[in-house]
Amino acid sequence: MYILEKAPAKINLTLDVLYKRPDQYHEIAMVMTTVDLADRLEFFLLDKDKIEISSENRFVPNDERNLAYRAAKILKERYQIKQGVRITIDKQIPVAAGLAGGSSDAAATLRGLNRLWNLQLSMETLAELGSEVGSDVSFCVYDSTALAEGRGEVITELPAPPQCWVVLAKPVQGVSTQSVYQSLNLDNLEHPDTEGMIKAIKTGDYDGVCNRLKNVLETVTLPKNPEVEQIKQQMIRSGADAVLMSGSGPTVFGLVQQESRADRIYNSLRGFCEEVYVVRLLGTHQTLD
Repeated sequence: MYILEKAPAKINLTLDVLYKRPDQYHEIAMVMTTVDLADRLEFFLLDKDKIEISSENRFVPNDERNLAYRAAKILKERYQIKQGVRITIDKQIPVAAGLAGGSSDAAATLRGLNRLWNLQLSMETLAELGSEVGSDVSFCVYDSTALAEGRGEVITELPAPPQCWVVLAKPVQGVSTQSVYQSLNLDNLEHPDTEGMIKAIKTGDYDGVCNRLKNVLETVTLPKNPEVEQIKQQMIRSGADAVLMSGSGPTVFGLVQQESRADRIYNSLRGFCEEVYVVRLLGTHQTLD
């Protein structure tokens, strides 16, 4: 018996950091949604009581460094599951890109094993378990559009934003999320209009969404990574309606409504970086048959 799950990439429409909490985490508020660039995970029951991770991507670890492994281990231990599982990950989302690829794999693992082991856990319970794996996993469990608060574990679901094309471009150089947050100056941030973004999404206001894209982590990542700023400017010159860095970076995305313009931006970026994608915005949960 085996189960299939799709693990889509996420982008940040807003990312705000409010203050540093007593537990040393940052209090955040961010509106996120999903795009049609996804890893594909398969879950197979094993006779032996162990967790196996398999992937042809050399950057995907097969031990506890892998968030999907951690998610499976938490489920096994919490619910005393004696069955083993082999998880195969067909990796399509770039690694260390600010697109929550690892977190989405972990969330897909929680959803997939919930079905494989017939645990019948609610999405809310899976999201709570996901918060023990990583900050973005709770959002990724819902696999839709949402406001994430707290450390990222307090989720308020939202409708999908207006449909559009998304051009993603990832520079070769990765970015450390931890170092970005450590370098963030909380005193002089220009905060996103989070409530305005939510209203624009709820009313289907594409221009309102574009006008409110904002990520405070750009204040750290862009000065340290000039190629990220270069990609942003190239997307703007090529006709994107709005451009933003996702997460802590380094991936930049541009929104457009016309496929022809998306293709033009794609072609203009090929000289700047190797990893460029043109995908549709999803914003709602997608299933694999």
